[in-house]
Amino acid sequence: MNKRILVTGGAGFLGSHLCERLLDAGHEVLCVDNYYTGRRSSIAHLLDNPRFEIMRHDICFPLYVEVDEIFNLACPASPIHYQFDPVQTTKTSVHGSINMLGLAKRTKAKIFLASTSEVYGDPSVHPQPESYWGNVNPIGPRACYDEGKRCAETLFFDYHRQHGLKIKVARIFNTYGPRMHPNDGRVVSNFIVQALKNEDITIYGDGSQTRSFCYVDDMVSAFIALMNSGDEMTGPVNLGNPDEFSILELARKVIEMTGSRSSIVFLPLPADDPQQRRPDISLAKSALHWEPTIRLEAGLVRTIEYFRSIL
Repeated sequence: MNKRILVTGGAGFLGSHLCERLLDAGHEVLCVDNYYTGRRSSIAHLLDNPRFEIMRHDICFPLYVEVDEIFNLACPASPIHYQFDPVQTTKTSVHGSINMLGLAKRTKAKIFLASTSEVYGDPSVHPQPESYWGNVNPIGPRACYDEGKRCAETLFFDYHRQHGLKIKVARIFNTYGPRMHPNDGRVVSNFIVQALKNEDITIYGDGSQTRSFCYVDDMVSAFIALMNSGDEMTGPVNLGNPDEFSILELARKVIEMTGSRSSIVFLPLPADDPQQRRPDISLAKSALHWEPTIRLEAGLVRTIEYFRSIL
């Protein structure tokens, strides 16, 4: 059955790929974005589709539309962007969630929250299962994002218990792919842009910290599988790729794959930067029958091609 689906943050990296996939499935899509980090160029190719509609709007203010489902992705997600205006970041997670939950309550829509692995903070449990409550510094420079998303999860579950709302909460681990913002300060985009320009590749710390990288197509498949799962499957559910790489390994791989002349330089580690990050995806495998299929090398080839084309 074709639905009318609202995607907040729809002109962002993940949002634009999700809008595309929903349109391909025959749905009507209302893309809402205030272009704080989202870009018109990411959705320009969708504008001719008669089932696609775009609205410039900040979800910190109420929105009055009629929809069947809501994917709430609006929020800057890279440290450079979310730390630029930390108060606004918290407001987007908290006020934005309240407004979208209110809309879902009024329209009886099912609603999805793009939460984050950052709710685990600098984890003392590895890999991180959904049952782990996290190790977050509530007053540090990353707290606007970490605690904002933790509060958003609280609101989603309270609306679910108090008002019977159908909710889906996804904890997203590092995702990469075409349409990433070249200046978002995330490790994959940073390394590729620096390598393609033959500039020094900057590693914060000694490079031994680990991350898990999920290609965007796999992540969008997970979003849709979670949204389409039974009502009892509220989440939170970890979505990400459990293959773990050190930051130094990633830098060397990018240099090799781009044929770059870049050198690697080491800089001090930022405050509260997690040492390890790897999802336990047993729940996603058993409940959603989902796991990533695209290996890091294959995803990097496509991502490097994209960055070559825009640089």
